[in-house]
Amino acid sequence: MKRRRVIYEGKAKILYEGTEPGTVIQYFKDDATAGNGAKKDTIEGKGVLNNRISEYLMTQLQGIGVPTHFVRRLNMREQLIKEVEIIPLEVVVRNVAAGSMSKRLGIEEGTALPRSIIEYYYKNDGLQDPWVSEEHITAFGWASPQDLDDIVNLTIRVNDFLSGLFLGAGIKLVDFKLEFGRLWENDYMRIVLADEISPDNCRLWDVTTNEKLDKDRFRRDMGGVVEAYSEVAKRLGIMPESVQGENKGPVLVQ
Repeated sequence: MKRRRVIYEGKAKILYEGTEPGTVIQYFKDDATAGNGAKKDTIEGKGVLNNRISEYLMTQLQGIGVPTHFVRRLNMREQLIKEVEIIPLEVVVRNVAAGSMSKRLGIEEGTALPRSIIEYYYKNDGLQDPWVSEEHITAFGWASPQDLDDIVNLTIRVNDFLSGLFLGAGIKLVDFKLEFGRLWENDYMRIVLADEISPDNCRLWDVTTNEKLDKDRFRRDMGGVVEAYSEVAKRLGIMPESVQGENKGPVLVQ
């Protein structure tokens, strides 16, 4: 079997050389990290769930005209994506105060915000992904004013759509992180949604009980990470109701 060339390895994913020109294979690991890698563990089955959930959400977003890097799922842990030039920004949308916003601004966690807020963080592990403004972004050339306009417009559409999608499944979309890339097609460039959308980079709470169904269960040592991610998959209709563990791991609908 031919050994695949690793392009990049991050905390939760590995990127391999793609099987088609202009593509990359994205592999979802079971590794879990928090605190910029200060806390680490392996959670069996997490990568399988994130692959399937992200596939579903990216496909739904493509259905409403949001351009993404997603091409197709290859197997339980891998998906084929378009090769893009990643913009070094984490774009965070906050609908409800939680996490670092609550700590930073002294707002009680769970407080509904007057309106959705978009924040930017510079992708740099060595600097612990610092919070930056649009002025920093354009001054240092991480993205142009037009790039930012496109990013904001896409982010608003994604938030509106996913908020409704999750609400229909009894889940509150508290906040989430997006990444974007530049996709070059001959001489034409467009901004597309990249990375993943999963409980790893979304805060998802049960709409009635506020039970956490996301990575905070790992960050805060609450346990039940795979069970929470499985619940999200089940509510989205990509995991059958009958799956109840029995130490067999998650079983996903093909």
